[in-house]
Amino acid sequence: MTMNEPNNKTKIDSSRRRFLKHTSLGLVGAAAAAELPFVHAAEAATDIEVKIGLIGCGGRGTGATLDAVGAATKVIYPQSGYHTEDVAEGAKIEKKNIKVVALADLFEDRLDRCNQQLARLGIDVPKKTCFTGFDAYKKLVAVPEVNYVILATPPHFRPMQLKAAVEAGKHVFMEKPGAVDVPGVRMVMEAGEIAKQKGVGIAAGTQRRHMKSYQETIKRIQDGAIGEIVYAKCYWNGGQIWVIDRKEGWSDVEWQLRNWNYFTWLSGDHIVEQHVHNLDIMNWVLGTHPVRAVSGLGGRQVRIGDRHGHIFDHFAVEFEYPGGISMFSQSRQINGCRGMVGEAIVGTDGTSNCKDRIEPNEGERWRFRERESSAYKKEHEDLIASIRAGNPINEAQAVAESTMTGIIGREAVYSGQAVEWDAAMKSTTRLGPEEYKFGPYPIPPVAMPGKYKFT
Repeated sequence: MTMNEPNNKTKIDSSRRRFLKHTSLGLVGAAAAAELPFVHAAEAATDIEVKIGLIGCGGRGTGATLDAVGAATKVIYPQSGYHTEDVAEGAKIEKKNIKVVALADLFEDRLDRCNQQLARLGIDVPKKTCFTGFDAYKKLVAVPEVNYVILATPPHFRPMQLKAAVEAGKHVFMEKPGAVDVPGVRMVMEAGEIAKQKGVGIAAGTQRRHMKSYQETIKRIQDGAIGEIVYAKCYWNGGQIWVIDRKEGWSDVEWQLRNWNYFTWLSGDHIVEQHVHNLDIMNWVLGTHPVRAVSGLGGRQVRIGDRHGHIFDHFAVEFEYPGGISMFSQSRQINGCRGMVGEAIVGTDGTSNCKDRIEPNEGERWRFRERESSAYKKEHEDLIASIRAGNPINEAQAVAESTMTGIIGREAVYSGQAVEWDAAMKSTTRLGPEEYKFGPYPIPPVAMPGKYKFT
């Protein structure tokens, strides 16, 4: 089938039905959460006190914790009731049954820095529930008081920490992506099923799913606003992100853990770690995951020194979805180049950017024009609201599939071969050291297409 040929309607409609039935926070779940603003839900159901335990105290973890606290904060205005955004003159801030009760990180200096930032806002975490070391997460999930765990460690550790938290009966907010390898993806899916059995919630850091703009636009696409989908494309083309240079006295493992973005075993490479946001939207719109990564190109052209580990700095992948739909993906982290972050869908009757525009070939264009609050707070707000309403959301399957989409794209580029979803899901290759301890761990070789093998 060429890109200009319409797709089989029966297959597409079937994909839509499967999506609406099975996706953990698709249009149905997201809409349900959106109908329960935090304060309303808290008043309508049991006002459960949220007791946060943060695992991973770097900038991302500290920020996520503040977002969670902000999501559960009531801002009362003198005349206009309440609002959850900017504080106006005369407003009163009332925290709504939420507190931070435990912290865990591998490194004591990062935990201390997080504690200092929280203390500036009047958040005092007891020393007895601050843990460090490779087993710090186990100690935190064992704290009875904790009922809401935030996972913000490097992605390599997320599957095991997610599973440990849900097995302990904790609700979880986990940053994206869910894993770096296929065994990790399967563990996330398994944890999602355990969470369902225990009645605990899981939300992921794919925050676009919590934005009303995306929800309404994607619903219109799936309702046929641009006809049958012909092809799709998505981009995360940006500049270089932060890098941590090695300091004297750091072992290989310590430096890699502190500079984790640049090692595939820790981050999954940036097509998984960062581009997962856009890949997640593609899966959401198309109602399923790809059947294969057809082909891919990429490499390590600009970031070539040891300080940048062994990951690539650009990827381009063609994915095939059910019904023969092609999706074209680009991701790049190179300074001085054109930036482009977003998604696009082309249908037989028009186009959409998936976020806030529907542009039919004929007829009136549609725009989403409402103001939205922070999506980083909204993802916590939705999870907390669903917990307090007694129907916790569960995004484990969705984030696992979006993570897996990035993984098969990465492996297609690394190897120079097509990668089938079903075959890849059987992979037993686990990335990273066999034992977690400080010491030597040489930088793995850069993957060479045509020589590298995905197993």
